Amino acid sequence: MAEKTEKKEGGLAETLRTIVYAVLIALVVRTFAFEPFNIPSGSMIPTLLVGDYLFVSKYSYGYSRYSFPFGLKLFSGRVLEDGVERGDIVVFKKPTDNATDYIKRIVGLPGDRLLVRGGVLYVNDQEVKRELIGTWVDEGGYGSPAQLLRETLPGGKTYAVLDFGPNQRLDDTLEYVVPPGHYFGMGDNRDNSTDSRVLDEVGYIPAENLVGRAEFLFFSTTGDAAWWEVWRWPFTIRWSRLFQGLR
Repeated sequence: MAEKTEKKEGGLAETLRTIVYAVLIALVVRTFAFEPFNIPSGSMIPTLLVGDYLFVSKYSYGYSRYSFPFGLKLFSGRVLEDGVERGDIVVFKKPTDNATDYIKRIVGLPGDRLLVRGGVLYVNDQEVKRELIGTWVDEGGYGSPAQLLRETLPGGKTYAVLDFGPNQRLDDTLEYVVPPGHYFGMGDNRDNSTDSRVLDEVGYIPAENLVGRAEFLFFSTTGDAAWWEVWRWPFTIRWSRLFQGLR
C-alpha cells in the first residue's frame, strides 16, 4: 500500500513539474519571441478583419516594459532597440492610457511632417500615391461600399486601404510633426479608424509603447457560429486567410 502511495505521489509531482515547465516556456516565448493577438475592430480592414488572430514578433524592435506581462516597470525605454520601418503593422499600448492594445500601420517616423488633404496622405510634402484597384463590400454585403486603393509610401511599401468617399471626419487635418522617439500610426480603413490623427485619443506613439510587429495570421473566423454550434464551426473559418503573412 505504501509503495502505491509513493508511486501516486511521484506521478503527481512529475505532472506538476511538467505543467510548471510548460507555463514557464510559454511565458518566455510570449515575452521574448511571439505573442498572439486577435482583431476586435474593423480599423485595419482590408488588411485585417474582425475575427483574425495573428502572431506579433516581440523581438523586432527590442524590448520595453510593455514586452512583459502586466507592463511591469522593470526599466525605462527600450533595450536591444531596432528601428521601425515606414509601413510596418505594429501592436502598441495606447499612449493615452498605456494599457489598451492597439494595432495600426506606421506611416510616420520621428521628425516626419504629415497631413491629410482631401483624404490623401502627405509625408514631408510628398503626396502618397494611391491607385484605384477595385470596390470593397463587407462579408455580409451590408453597409456602404468603399473604394479599394493601393497606397505606396515613400520607400516603396505598398498595401491596400479603404476610402468611403469625400468629406469624412479625418479627410482634412492640420500638419503633424512627429516628435523624436515617437511614431505616427494610421488604420488602413482610413475613414473608420481612431489613430494618431486624433491627438487626444491616440496621438503620437512613443517607442517605449511598441509591443511588436504583426507577422502572420494563424486563424480567422467570421464569428457567425455560437460557441455551442460545433457543427457550424468549420463553415465560419476563413480558410484562405490561415497562415497568411502580413505586410
